[in-house]
Amino acid sequence: MTPKDTLHKWIDAFNRADVEALSDLYAEHAINHQVANEPVEGKTAIKKMFEEEFTNAEMTCIPENVFEDGEWAILEWKDPMGLRGCGFFQIQNGKIVFQRGYWDKLSFLKSHNLPIE
Repeated sequence: MTPKDTLHKWIDAFNRADVEALSDLYAEHAINHQVANEPVEGKTAIKKMFEEEFTNAEMTCIPENVFEDGEWAILEWKDPMGLRGCGFFQIQNGKIVFQRGYWDKLSFLKSHNLPIE
């Protein structure tokens, strides 16, 4: 499976809010760093992060571009409310070992009527 294939599985699981399928795509020692937040380390902590996020907001990832370079998959996305972002996924042996996402947290919080920290 290529990094691009893994990313497409991630997008599908994300859009179904399937925390089990999402967490299965991460290596045990993975790091997920959404730059608006502190890095989340380890598969168990990443699973918990997704559980909390899907409880707080209904989220949809509409891919605009998906690229692959070596062990990296790159995603440009938007959501139905107009928020845009991008993500970089380092994938080894079919598992995400590192993820970094860039998006506007303030716009996200406002669009979902969530408290601004």
